[in-house]
Amino acid sequence: MRATLRRVALAAVGVALVASGCSTAASSAPPTPAATSTPSATIVTVGTTETNPHGAHQHSVATVLGRPDRAISGPQGAVPQFVVECAFSHAATDDPIVYPDAPGKSHLHVFFGNTTTDASSTLASLDSGDTSCEQRLDRAAYWAPALLRNGSPLVPVKSTAYYRPGLGVDATTVQPYPTGMKMIAGSAAANVAQSVAIVAWSCGTSSERAELPPTCPQGRDLRLLVTFPDCWNGRDLDSPDHTSHVAYSTDGQCPAGFMVAIPQLQFTVEYPVSGSVEGLSLASGGLLTGHADFINAWDPTKLATEVELCLHRRVVCGVTSGRKTG
Repeated sequence: MRATLRRVALAAVGVALVASGCSTAASSAPPTPAATSTPSATIVTVGTTETNPHGAHQHSVATVLGRPDRAISGPQGAVPQFVVECAFSHAATDDPIVYPDAPGKSHLHVFFGNTTTDASSTLASLDSGDTSCEQRLDRAAYWAPALLRNGSPLVPVKSTAYYRPGLGVDATTVQPYPTGMKMIAGSAAANVAQSVAIVAWSCGTSSERAELPPTCPQGRDLRLLVTFPDCWNGRDLDSPDHTSHVAYSTDGQCPAGFMVAIPQLQFTVEYPVSGSVEGLSLASGGLLTGHADFINAWDPTKLATEVELCLHRRVVCGVTSGRKTG
């Protein structure tokens, strides 16, 4: 009900989601975020000021310890994983991690998975919600900034979540996320390229990764890929900056203080975009501001089963998981 009300409110202020190439009333493009730094060292602070269409706010956008060794490739191959596809659920200027209980304060996001996600979401509300995912016991909330063309939001085709061990991490040591865990990956305040091991663009399931959207051939839609940390401090479900309770592994090892290996979530959003990338922007600002958010509301028994049957056994499981694909 809350998500429906948010969609109605967005429609009332003229925010229309449109397929690429369709005529619509354009929404105003959000301003570009203030200048910040991007990941370039072992311990990185990415930005302290972010501007959005609803006013400025000051906070530490991301403090990231470590980083992936390299970009993780597409769904094919022998990498242990389980995969979940989720249809587009709704769009809203909400962010229950950064702006809890503050509807309309964020830039425009596109939401997948839990269909009730809004600014006031709690673990209890998510647990009782429905999901747009093919895996019906995945009630997690996933979201990313909306992709715009000439100021008008585009309707995503779908999202795909790949859950894997971090590169080189012993798959048998990976533990399920604790229920209610929150994470943000990437920076909404970046104004120079982020590492493609964290935020990247691709065409279809190609293993190629680009800092900016490439020109994709017909039949291979544009995708935004965001890779989350895979190590946890074993204590906190969240942190003030929503990132310092987790870290990226390096050379197959989690850094000191973050010794609990968790699945490395690579979250991808597919858009019906091929050919020209002219006029594209993210609602968070420029095309370099890619990021994604995650709240774990999986059924805990099902998530533990996926980790055990797919990751611990080092097999590749299908889209709705629990079944080996090859």
